[in-house]
Amino acid sequence: MSKKSFRITVPGSTANLGPGFDSVGMAINRYLILDVTPSNEWLFVPKVSELAGLPKGKDNLIYKVASSVAKDYGMDLLPHRVEVSSDIPLSRGLGSSAAAIVAGIELANQLLELHLSSEEKLRRASNIEGHLDNVAASLYGGLIIGSHREDGTDMVHGGYPDIDIIVYIPNYELETKVARSVLPEQMEYKQAVLASGISNVLVAALLTDNWELAGKMMAKDLFHQPYRGKLVPELEMVYALADELGAYGVALSGAGPTIICFAPKGKGTTIQKKLQERFTEARIEILKVDHEGLAIESKCMVDM
Repeated sequence: MSKKSFRITVPGSTANLGPGFDSVGMAINRYLILDVTPSNEWLFVPKVSELAGLPKGKDNLIYKVASSVAKDYGMDLLPHRVEVSSDIPLSRGLGSSAAAIVAGIELANQLLELHLSSEEKLRRASNIEGHLDNVAASLYGGLIIGSHREDGTDMVHGGYPDIDIIVYIPNYELETKVARSVLPEQMEYKQAVLASGISNVLVAALLTDNWELAGKMMAKDLFHQPYRGKLVPELEMVYALADELGAYGVALSGAGPTIICFAPKGKGTTIQKKLQERFTEARIEILKVDHEGLAIESKCMVDM
C-alpha cells in the first residue's frame, strides 16, 4: 500500500428544482477541495474561516465516510493530513453535506486503490445521503434525474443547461432535518397523482430544454415547497420579483433556505442587481452549471 498526495475537488449542487423532489439535481460552480498529504495522524485542517468549527479529527464527516468504505473492504486507512477549502455555504441547500460524502468516498477510493466505478460511488453515496439528487450532481456534473431505492439506484444525465443561475442566500441556516420535519408523512392518492404529473412534466421540459415550461412546473410543486416555504418567508417575494424581471422559474434550492432563480442567458446580472437592491442583507450571486463533477489531481506518491 502507498501513501498518496492528491487533490479532490467536488462541486456543490442544487436539488429538487421544485417538484423533482429527491430526484432532480444540478451541479454548480461552488467547490469543496481536499488537499491530501501523508501524515502521522489524521488531521482535517480548515483553510477558510467558514469551516473553522468543523471537526478536525476522526469525527469529521469526510473521515467517517472514508472509514466506512474501508471497513466494508476489510482495510485500514493510513493517516493523512487533509486541508479543506470550500466556498459552498453550509446548511443553505447547496449540497455541502453531499459534497462531503462524495469526497469521503473518493478519499477512501484513492487511498485504498479500490478503483470504484462511478456507479458504485453513486450507489454508496445515495445510501449514505438517503437520496441521490445532490450526490449524483456532485459526482457527474451537469443536470441529473434519478431514482434511489432499496433495490437499486438509476440515473439519467440531462446535459449542461446553458442558462443563468441566480441564488438568494440568506444570512441564516436551515438544517435539512428541520426542513424535512415539516413535510407530511402521507399524501392522498389523487394529490400524489397530480403531484407526480407536475414532476413528470418538469423532467420532460428539462430534457427538451423548455425552461419556460420547467419554470411553470416549479411554481406548481406540491411535494415540498408549500410546506417548506413557511420556513423561508422570502420565497414568495423573490419569486414575484424574479418573475417580473423575466426569470424562467424560481425554486427552493434543496431543502432551502437558499432560493434559486433560473433565467435566460444574459438576464442574470439584471436579476441579481434588483434582488440585491431589494434584499440588502442577503448574498445574491450568479452561478454557473459545473461541467466536470468529481475531479482528482495526483500530486506525488510516497512508497511505504
